[in-house]
Amino acid sequence: PVTAGSIVVPYGHVIGNEKWRGSEVAQRLQGKVRLIFEDGLGLVDFHLSNRTCILLISEADLVAGDEFKRRLVRFRNASSLRGIVIVEKTQISDQYYLGVQKLVVLELGMVLLPVANQGEASQLIIQLVSFCVREQSRDRGANPFLGKPRAQLAEPALLRTVQHIPGVGKTKALLLLQQFGSIHRLCNASINELEEVVGQTVAQQIYTF
Repeated sequence: PVTAGSIVVPYGHVIGNEKWRGSEVAQRLQGKVRLIFEDGLGLVDFHLSNRTCILLISEADLVAGDEFKRRLVRFRNASSLRGIVIVEKTQISDQYYLGVQKLVVLELGMVLLPVANQGEASQLIIQLVSFCVREQSRDRGANPFLGKPRAQLAEPALLRTVQHIPGVGKTKALLLLQQFGSIHRLCNASINELEEVVGQTVAQQIYTF
């Protein structure tokens, strides 16, 4: 089991699973972040900090069967890390996406971020790394979920992530972050809670997304 603190990630670096060496996502990360490859990361694909990691589900993983589901469940059961799931949602894998969404968000309570390809996945990882670096520099020992919601409003990466939701511009993204404080709480918000912030139509779009 991988527990928070057991993998030491040098400040501002990313530790990548050896299996991604030479992949498009790794090539696009090179030069943008300091990427180190290591064997033996097990279920995790990329470590962004001592407590945050990425599990990357490729189009091939989705089409190949249920192995990726077992991997996610094993990670959730065995790890104290904050795991973010990035999934490659393409024309081919789109039919599997709802099942993945249900498993990751509803059953496992994890954050799910869809991307169109590995290039987009690398951009998202770069944004998340900069967020983790700022989070670490702000307070290296504090629980990330206990910070004041307002403290995260200035995070450009977080703001851009929320703006990827259909119907949500910069103003609504700021309102949502002010109300919910984190992606995790926003993902788990009820439709009524969302309606109070952005109105019925946009709330439905966010909830569906």
